[in-house]
Amino acid sequence: MSTHISKLKAGTPRIWTTRRDEKKRRMEKVRSMLNGVILPTDHIVDAMEVLLVSGDRVALEGNNQKQASFLSQALSNVNPQVVNNLHMIMSSVSRPEHLDIFEKNIASKLDFSYAGPQSLRIAQMVEDQTLSIGSIHTYLELYGRMFVDLTPNIALVAADKADRQGNLYTGANTEETPTIIEATAFRDGIVIVQVNEIVDELPRVDVPASWIDVIVEADQPYQLEALFTRDPRHIKETHILMGMMAIRGIYERHQVQSLNHGIGFNTAAIELLLPTYGESLGLRGKICKNWVLNPHPTLIPAIESGWVESVHCFGGEVGMEKYTAARPDVFFTGHDGTIRSNRAMGQVAGQYAADMFIGASLQIDPDGNSSTVTSGRLSGFGGAPNMGSDARGRRHDTEAWLNMIKDQDPIVRGRKLVVQMVETFQSGDQPTFVDQLDAIQVGHDAGLPLAPVMIYGDDVTHVVTEEGIAYLYKAQNIEERRTALAAIAGVTPLGQRHDTDLNEKLRQDGLIAFPEDLEIRRTDAKRSLLAAKSIEELVEWSDGLYEPPSKFRSW
Repeated sequence: MSTHISKLKAGTPRIWTTRRDEKKRRMEKVRSMLNGVILPTDHIVDAMEVLLVSGDRVALEGNNQKQASFLSQALSNVNPQVVNNLHMIMSSVSRPEHLDIFEKNIASKLDFSYAGPQSLRIAQMVEDQTLSIGSIHTYLELYGRMFVDLTPNIALVAADKADRQGNLYTGANTEETPTIIEATAFRDGIVIVQVNEIVDELPRVDVPASWIDVIVEADQPYQLEALFTRDPRHIKETHILMGMMAIRGIYERHQVQSLNHGIGFNTAAIELLLPTYGESLGLRGKICKNWVLNPHPTLIPAIESGWVESVHCFGGEVGMEKYTAARPDVFFTGHDGTIRSNRAMGQVAGQYAADMFIGASLQIDPDGNSSTVTSGRLSGFGGAPNMGSDARGRRHDTEAWLNMIKDQDPIVRGRKLVVQMVETFQSGDQPTFVDQLDAIQVGHDAGLPLAPVMIYGDDVTHVVTEEGIAYLYKAQNIEERRTALAAIAGVTPLGQRHDTDLNEKLRQDGLIAFPEDLEIRRTDAKRSLLAAKSIEELVEWSDGLYEPPSKFRSW
């Protein structure tokens, strides 16, 4: 070794295995509780009080549907005198005990993506300084940081089954499980998995045993919610009108073939209009071929009538297991028949591989910025900002992507279609179009350095309301964008300030389109156009393969 290098390396020799040594030290303390990797169910709290150390970063699985509910409940029961000041990393704050741990002083800091069911409570806890927020992330952003500066010391995740060696079967609801485990296991963190059942042989291996440290059979199956099921009975004629406009004025016009749908009744209406209204326009085979979304039951008629070539899923959906298993040409399935969902790769596909994202929001400002964070509700935004942003690193072209080009410059790029589809008023007569997003004040009150905007206005290409479509991507400047948006804002304050004398010029310039411009009669927007008008009819379309949860059964 040269003298120069020797001088630079002088001093106390560094130990390069501190994380590995610490993991070994903790695991030795629970070795007597384990049979291999299997921990008795009633020992979980005791084991947590040994394996968790105050100040640890803890990744707790809790996405939109699937919750590591046994482990989250156990965590809320540890002694805060033994384990405290945890830094929680959670994609979704969904269960009461997710916040109980902060009130009990077990945890103090939270990095998360979405908190819909707990959004009111989390806002109050931030105000009361019971909880501090690191950042509100998109799903993909949070997963990414687990491999950079938020690597977990402990992962608490859920799987369907494990064998006695520790291999995991996650089934249709794989979701974010492998991502969290990989980020933890390969930097010498401890992976604890709750399973519904320990078996001798698995249907398939989704996560290998060498990544797993502790397996515990839960006293009841992990929580799983049917969050992506929309009963067609609740689809209104307004949703149908907006769906017809979207199909004619966006999907057909731009030849959208790969896409992500949100989970509202607006997009459910579109899915159910494809086999009827879409068929009448001769669009089968031309639009809506490749999808990135959970297995929506309302997509069944479009699948059965030959519209859909492929669906990659973020997660599963309760009741759709037999249907997805019976349609392997459409869904990504394993040899065991169940779909292989992957929330992280779904987010990547939605951001980079899809031509279009179409979703909704609770508020939109005059510049097109939108957020689901409203006064008193700190909900976060999940994956919408991933899907609802233009991926500037994209290089492959499609007709829809190229269709967004406005300039003639020799070096030019296409653009993802980002569509906001909203009624002008929310429930309770709250206007969707507001002068300023509540998110600005909420972010200020929560001490966030940035307002929690879901989708920035400069990413939005189209806005659809019951009044018409604003083609924002065509605007030459911010004033044109604002004028086009106001023209379809109805009788909201924004819409009432709009000079309707400008509408004819906006229509001629292609900045807005009303139903009549799209050859749509408002009176044609009837429920009779829906391919299925009830959950029962969706079951019929599926040849009985779809088995909806009891709360959706009306027969």
